[in-house]
Amino acid sequence: MSELLVMRGIVKEFPGVRALDGVDLEVRAGEVHCLLGQNGAGKSTLIKILSGAHRPDAGTIVLGGEPVRFTGPTAAIKAGISTIYQELDLVDGLTVAENIFLGHESARLGFLRRRRMNRAAGELLERLGHPELPPTAEVGRLPAAAKQVVSMARALSRRARLIVMDEPSAALAHDEVANLFRIIRELTAQGVAVIYISHRLAEIREIGDRVTVLKDGKAAAVGLPAATTPTATIVSLMTGRNVEYVFPPRPEPGALDGRPEVLRVEHLTLPGHFTDVSFTVRAGEIVGLAGLVGSGRSEIIETIYGARRPAAGRVLLDGAPVRPGSTVHAVRLGMGLAPEERKAQALLMHETVGRNITIAGLHRFSRLGWIDRGRERAEAERLVRALDIRPPDPDRPVRTLSGGNQQKAVLARWLGDGRRLLLLDEPTRGVDIGARAELYRLIRRLADDGIGVLLVSSEVPEVLGLADRVLVLREGAVIHEGDARDLDERTVLDMIMEGSAR
Repeated sequence: MSELLVMRGIVKEFPGVRALDGVDLEVRAGEVHCLLGQNGAGKSTLIKILSGAHRPDAGTIVLGGEPVRFTGPTAAIKAGISTIYQELDLVDGLTVAENIFLGHESARLGFLRRRRMNRAAGELLERLGHPELPPTAEVGRLPAAAKQVVSMARALSRRARLIVMDEPSAALAHDEVANLFRIIRELTAQGVAVIYISHRLAEIREIGDRVTVLKDGKAAAVGLPAATTPTATIVSLMTGRNVEYVFPPRPEPGALDGRPEVLRVEHLTLPGHFTDVSFTVRAGEIVGLAGLVGSGRSEIIETIYGARRPAAGRVLLDGAPVRPGSTVHAVRLGMGLAPEERKAQALLMHETVGRNITIAGLHRFSRLGWIDRGRERAEAERLVRALDIRPPDPDRPVRTLSGGNQQKAVLARWLGDGRRLLLLDEPTRGVDIGARAELYRLIRRLADDGIGVLLVSSEVPEVLGLADRVLVLREGAVIHEGDARDLDERTVLDMIMEGSAR
C-alpha cells in the first residue's frame, strides 16, 4: 500500500506549552492506522492540524503525493479528509439527510432538492449496511450507534479518502462495535484510509493495521504492527511505565460483613428499562453493574438519584426513604452522581475548576444570600490537593483539563459535604490508561473512607477489577449477583450475551 498521508516534523506551540514537538505520522491508503497516547499527549492537536482547525508552526504535510497547507477545515474537507469527533458534530433538529449533506447541500435556484438528498442519503446508508435508517428521521431522536452511522455517511458524501475517527466506540454496545468494525473494513477495502483513536487497547489489536504512539507531544513510536506488538510494549511507550488494568487491593473476604447498609433498593421498576430490581450497598463497598448498553444500567442509577421517577419500588439511603423523582432530596440525604457524559451532564465547561467543585455546596459558604468567596476558594484548594487535580489551580478553566482530571473535578464536587453514596456512571470513559489507574485508586480510597459506591462500566474487566460485588443485568433484569472474585470476563459476557445466569 502506498503512503496516502505523510506528516513530518509537526510542531505546534500554544502560550506556555509545546503541544507537538516534531511529530511524524505516515498513513497508507486502505489501512487502519491507530493513534494512541495519554490525555495531553498531543493526539487532539495533531488531528486538529490535519483537519485544518489549527495551523502547524513547523513541519510538512503531504497528501496523495502533493504538499498541502490547509487554511481551514473547509480546505481539508475538499482535499478528502473527514473527521468524526468523539462528541459528534451533528445538528439534532435536522434530518439524517440534512446532516449528511450539511455544508454541501443539493440546491437549485436557492431551494433544497430534498428528494435528491434523501435518495442519495439512502444510497450512502445502504452502502454502510443500514438501509433501515430513514433519511427523513430527525437525528436528535436517534440512538448513539445510528448517529455514528450518520457521521460516517457524511464523511462518504464528501468523497473522503482519509477518515479520522476519535473514540468512535465510546458510546456503543458490544454488537454495535462489531458493526462499526465491519463498516471500517468495508471502507478500507475500497482504499479509504482510517486514523483510529481509542483508549481500548483490545480494539486496537482487532481493527488496527499499524500503530503510532504519542507521548508528551512527541512520537514515541511510528508505524508499529498492531497485531504483533505486545500490549505491555504499547502501554510502556504511552506511559513510560508498565500499566494495564492496575486495580488497588480489595478488602479481604468477609471484611465488609456487618457494615451498615448505605443504600437499599427494593423492587424498583421503570417500564421499558428495568423491572423488579432489588439490591443493597454497604458502607465502604463498591458494587458494580455489568450489562450491555440498553440493559437498564444507567437508568437504574438515574432512578436512584431521582432523575427518573419509578413506577414501583422504593430507594432508602441510610434507612431514610428517598423521595421519588427528586434529585434535590437525594443530594440532601447524601447522594452524589458522576454521570455518563461529564461534559454535557456534569461540568460547567466555561467555569473554573474551583466553581465546578463547589457548585453543589454553595449553601455552606453563603449567609444572608452572600457567598463567602474566601471560604469557597479554601475548600476548592483543599479538594484540588486531596484529589491531586493537575494542574493544581482552582482558577483554571475546567475545559482545559484532561479527561482524567475533569473526572476528578466531578468527584471532588461531592466530597466536601458528608456524602454517603457515590453513583458512578462510566467513570473512566475517554480517560487514558495512566489516568485510569489514578481514578481506580481514588475510588477505592473513597470506599475505604466509608462511602458506598455504585459503579456502571461498559468494560467488564473494570467492573470485575474494581467492584467487591457485581450485579449482572440483561434486558432490565438482574440475572446474577455475587462476589466479583468468583467471576471472570468470559463468564460475565456469556451471561449478558446469552442470558444464562450462573
